[in-house]
Amino acid sequence: MSLLRALRLCLVARPRRCPRRGLGPGSDLPFSQAGPLLLQSPEPWHSFHAGRWLSSSASSKELLMKLRRKTGYAFVNCKKALEACGGDLKKAESWLHKQAQKEGWSKAAKLHGRKTKEGLIGLLQEGNTTVLVEVNCETDFVSRNLKFQQLVQQVALGTMLHCQSLRDQLSSYSKGFLNSSELSELPAGPETEGFLKDQLALAIGKLGENMSLKRAAWVKVPAGFFVGSYVHGAMHSPSLHNLVLGKYGALVVCETSEQRADLEDLGRRLGQHVVGMAPLSVGSLDDEPGGEAETKMLSQPYLLDPSITLGQYVEPHGVSVVDFVRFECGEGEEAAEAE
Repeated sequence: MSLLRALRLCLVARPRRCPRRGLGPGSDLPFSQAGPLLLQSPEPWHSFHAGRWLSSSASSKELLMKLRRKTGYAFVNCKKALEACGGDLKKAESWLHKQAQKEGWSKAAKLHGRKTKEGLIGLLQEGNTTVLVEVNCETDFVSRNLKFQQLVQQVALGTMLHCQSLRDQLSSYSKGFLNSSELSELPAGPETEGFLKDQLALAIGKLGENMSLKRAAWVKVPAGFFVGSYVHGAMHSPSLHNLVLGKYGALVVCETSEQRADLEDLGRRLGQHVVGMAPLSVGSLDDEPGGEAETKMLSQPYLLDPSITLGQYVEPHGVSVVDFVRFECGEGEEAAEAE
């Protein structure tokens, strides 16, 4: 073998050696002293991408951990955000949300049209206002996921803020409904950017299932009224003590001459009846008692004691039932599919 050929083989083989960290390929010298071999620029790659935030490994790790704790996004995405924003924590957080929202909307578009029969009902009470919301997903497995439950919480809070912003003089109770499109356009809240539809897209992006904000109902009552409530299979929200989640929910609006300690328990029993017996109207105490097929609430056999009607149960308590709302998770989907 000629000397020239041996030199050529040596030059070709040397860059294939596994370089030690921080050293030029096939060299014992740092990049800055190894000449231009295999480099197009004398600047290290992270100087271009990340600015100075990586100059101190301790401070960069602290920033990374802080961003991870604050946003809940994966470490790799938090690192990308800090690099893109030069270590600015506030900008990195905003960058993460925007990227996640883009990915969420993209995934939502791909999953659109897939059936959403599962989900949760959320019931939230604050002062004289009570809201009932329904958020749907594809599987019961996802409905048990904390991120999905947080979405239901966000929808309930958004609906509550909307109701509280309505300036109405209450001489009697007021009731309202929001359909899917109206619910989607509500602001997400004072501490969250965008609208509820943006929170929906983020949840779809994270959980990978189609979801929908189906509907919401709200009731506001003045003095002399109270709202009984019940959620079947109830579980409390992990971060909002007065939000209850389940598969069925009911609100019962009642008028009373006096506020008593037992009204909460009475309201819960009335809510149980509405969930279990699914009445279509309230009716009156003068209506004749009906059987199992009766749809007037006060004429139905009382759920917890079928030997009497609900009207006969309520009358001795000095309370008048005036209205109710009942939500069943996924109701209407089967009928729509059949059509």
